[in-house]
Amino acid sequence: MKKDIFYYDGLACLIHADSFDFLDRMHAESVDMVFADPPYFLSNGGISNSGGKAVSVNKGEWDKIDSLEEKHEFNRSWLRKIKRVLKPNGTIWVSGSLHNIYSVGMALEQEGYKIMNNITWQKTNPAPNLTCRYFTHSTETILWARIDDKKAKHYFNYDLMKELNGGKQMKDVWTGPLTPRSEKTFGKHPTQKPEYVLEKLVLASTREGDMILDPFVGSGTTGVVAKRLGRKFIGIDFEQDYLEIARKRIESIVYDGGLV
Repeated sequence: MKKDIFYYDGLACLIHADSFDFLDRMHAESVDMVFADPPYFLSNGGISNSGGKAVSVNKGEWDKIDSLEEKHEFNRSWLRKIKRVLKPNGTIWVSGSLHNIYSVGMALEQEGYKIMNNITWQKTNPAPNLTCRYFTHSTETILWARIDDKKAKHYFNYDLMKELNGGKQMKDVWTGPLTPRSEKTFGKHPTQKPEYVLEKLVLASTREGDMILDPFVGSGTTGVVAKRLGRKFIGIDFEQDYLEIARKRIESIVYDGGLV
């Protein structure tokens, strides 16, 4: 494992490795929560919008796949590996757009998970639809699941979520802006999530000192939030450039709660 460590500060650890390979080497039942933002597989030569300009949707080789069957097998494979390292009472959050989330949902059920919530993240400032042939894409889905075992008792900080929602039960539609520029100071990632979304997920489903895993860490938002809130963290990625962005972001966070 030491040869795979890209960064470690006593609380957060970044791993430079193929996620599938490293997950096989992790200890079984060692993780309390997983957040995963797997590839959307949109890199097909099309056009998207960025800052009001038409840009290629191609993000890199990691975002390409040849067939629907291959995409679904990819999702089943990584979810199978996650299930081995997830504690019996742990939970997993998976984010995605319509391009991959339906495969993820089916794969979760096929691999023995129980989906508990379907969170809709509604973006207040989505990119406009340049083709004018569809409704503007303004939402993403975040699935929350646990291992489908009647004995499992997952953690949910219901009282805090209610408090954050003005004393009312929090619903499964969350509204807010895209990732602000202030969170891209050290570099950009094409599918970077805003910190406020991850904060809600982490606070809802973990306690201080719990272990959080992100198998597709990207620019490290999960690690930034985990460290700020006093959770332990492991993030895996094969793209060294993104790991460098994640390292700088996580390194800039100072947790002073006394936890080691």
